[in-house]
Amino acid sequence: MTQPTPARRRLDAALAHLAATFGGMTAHPDDGNCECHWGSAEELALLKTPDVELDPDLLRRTYSAGDWDFPAAMLRRILPQLATALVNGEVERLSSMDHAGHAFARGRWQEWPAEQSTAIREFLDAWWVVTLTDPDAEVPAHAVLAMLVEACGVLDRWLGVWATENGPVANRRLAAAFGEWDYDLLCDELPWSTWTLTDDVKEILRAELTAWLLQHAPARLRTVDTDPELLHRIRLLGIPDPARFDDPHWPTYTH
Repeated sequence: MTQPTPARRRLDAALAHLAATFGGMTAHPDDGNCECHWGSAEELALLKTPDVELDPDLLRRTYSAGDWDFPAAMLRRILPQLATALVNGEVERLSSMDHAGHAFARGRWQEWPAEQSTAIREFLDAWWVVTLTDPDAEVPAHAVLAMLVEACGVLDRWLGVWATENGPVANRRLAAAFGEWDYDLLCDELPWSTWTLTDDVKEILRAELTAWLLQHAPARLRTVDTDPELLHRIRLLGIPDPARFDDPHWPTYTH
C-alpha cells in the first residue's frame, strides 16, 4: 500500500483541523432563503442543526446561493464538508469552482478570529501544494487556482508556491493549465470568471499571471515534452499588439 506523501499528510491534518474548529456550528437562526428557488424549510432546518451531513445537492445549493443574510455563519456551518468536497473533486463535478470561491469571499473569512482564519488558510495552502505535487490530485491546477484567487483576492501567494514547486508533476500541471488559459491570455483577458473582482483588479491579475508565465513557463514546459505550439503561445504573450498578430505562430482560433 502506497504511503501518503508529506503534502497529503499535511492536507489530511488541515482537514481534520477544520472539522475540529468548525464542528458544532450552525447557520444563523434568522437566516432564510426562497423555497421556490433555493430549497425547502426542512433543508434550511438542517443548516441550523449542527454536524448533520448534507447531501451533495444541498451542499451545492448552499454554497452557490449568494443571498444569505449571514454568509459568515453559513460558511462556518458548511466548511468542513465543503473543504472535503473541494479536495475530492465533488465541487468541480457538480458546479463551477468559482461559486465555492465566492462563498469564501462572501464570508470574509480573513476577518474571523485568528484560530478560525488560520485553519482555513492552512487548508488552502495544503490543498494547493497537493494540487501541484500529487499525481492523484482530483482537481486540475487551473481550476484550483481560480477558486483560490476568488476566495482570497490575491494571485501572487499561489504563484509563489508554484515557483518553488517545480518538479515533474508541477510542471505537467503548468502545461495543462496554460493549455486552458492561452486563448484568453492572448486576447488580454483574465482566463477565469470572477464574482468579486473589479475590472481594474482583473487587469492587474492578468498582467501578473502573464509576467509570471513568461518568466517561469518556457524552461519548465520544455522538461515535460510540451507541444511546441504551446511554447510559441507563451512567447507570443511577450509580444505587444499588433506585432503579436503577425507572428507566423499566431493561433488560428483567435482570428
